Amino acid sequence: MSPELPQSSVELRSLVNADATVELSLVEVPVIAPTDSQVLIRVEAAPINPSDLGLLFAGADAATASYGGTRTNPVVTLSVPAGAMRSMASRVGESMAVGNEGAGTVIAAGSSEGAQALLGRTVAVAGGGMYAQYRCVEAALCLALPEGTRARDGASSFVNPLTTLAMLETMRREGHRALVHTAAASNLGQMLNRLCQEEDVALVNVVRTSAQEELLRRAGARWVCDSSAPTFRGDLVDALRETTATLAFDAVGGGTLASDILNAMEAAAATDTPYSRYGSTVHKQVYVYGALDRSPTVLTRGFGFAWGVGGWLLTPFLQNVGLETLLAMRERVAAGLSSTFASEYSREITLAQALEPEVLSAYARQATGEKYLIVSS
Repeated sequence: MSPELPQSSVELRSLVNADATVELSLVEVPVIAPTDSQVLIRVEAAPINPSDLGLLFAGADAATASYGGTRTNPVVTLSVPAGAMRSMASRVGESMAVGNEGAGTVIAAGSSEGAQALLGRTVAVAGGGMYAQYRCVEAALCLALPEGTRARDGASSFVNPLTTLAMLETMRREGHRALVHTAAASNLGQMLNRLCQEEDVALVNVVRTSAQEELLRRAGARWVCDSSAPTFRGDLVDALRETTATLAFDAVGGGTLASDILNAMEAAAATDTPYSRYGSTVHKQVYVYGALDRSPTVLTRGFGFAWGVGGWLLTPFLQNVGLETLLAMRERVAAGLSSTFASEYSREITLAQALEPEVLSAYARQATGEKYLIVSS
C-alpha cells in the first residue's frame, strides 16, 4: 500500500447477537487499496435515511437502548423483539457495515481509465458501508459531482432522487397517469412534489398534520390531504376524482391507510361508471415501500376486485430497468442537485455522535424535518 494512504478506517457496525440484542459500535478496519477498477474515497458526508435504520437497528426499538463504551468508542445495545428476531437468523454473529450512500473525495484509484478519471474528484456513491472514514468501491458505482459541488450537497444523490424518478417511471410503465404519495412532507416527499411539478404529473400528497399540509402548499402542491382532518376521506376522494390517480406509493405501511386510499380510488372511479357488484374495472394499485408504522397492514374490502397491494423497493427496480435508463436517471440527478433533488438537513453529526443517546433517539423518530447527516470530524 502506498505510504500516502491511511492504514485503517473507522466504520459504524451493527451486530445481531443470539441473545436477541443488536450491538452498535465503531470498528477499526484495514483500508483496502483500490485494484484496477476501484477507487478509494475519503467519506465526507453520508445521510441517515429511513432505509438505513432497518439495517442499523435490526427491528429494535430505540427506546430499549443502553449505552456503554467511551465517548470516542461508544457501544449501544438494543433489544430485538421476538417477531423481528425471527427474520434475523442469517444475521446473528455477523458484524454489518451501515450506510447506503454518501459522498467524498477520491484519494486513490486503480489503473483502469474509469478509475483514474475520478482521482481527486468529489463523487457520490451508493455502495453500502458509507458510515465510515474511508470506503473502497468500484468506480462504476460512483457519480462524479459537478465541479464545485460540496460532498454535503451530493451525499443524498441516490436513494431519494432515484426513488422519485423510479416512482414516475413505474407510473408510466404500468399505464397510470397520476400518483398518490404518503408521508408526503418528508425529504423524499418534498423532492417528489418538485419533480412532479417539473414533469406536469398530478400528485396527491397525503400528510399527517395541518402544518405539513401548509408546508407543501407553500411549495406549490395543489392536492394535499391531511389524514388527521375529519374531512380526510372526502378530501381524498375529491383529489382522486380530479387527478384520476390510480397508483399510490405508501411509506407508512401499517394500519388502514393503504385501504383508505384504495377505497377512495374506487369511490372516485365509480362516479362515472355503471354499477357492478364487482366494483369498477379501473385497476387500483398501492405499493408499500416503507414501514413508518410497523403494525399490520389492514385492508377493509370496499374497492371491488380490480386492485393490487404489493411491496416496492428501489434496488430491484433499478436492476430491471436497464442500463440506459439508469444512466439517464443518474445524469438527471447530477444536473438537479441544487434544485429538484436538493436535500436539507436539520443537523450534522460525527460518527461517534451518531451513537450518543440524545442524537440516536432523535433520528430514530424519523420525524418530518429532522434529517441527519454524518460528516467527517
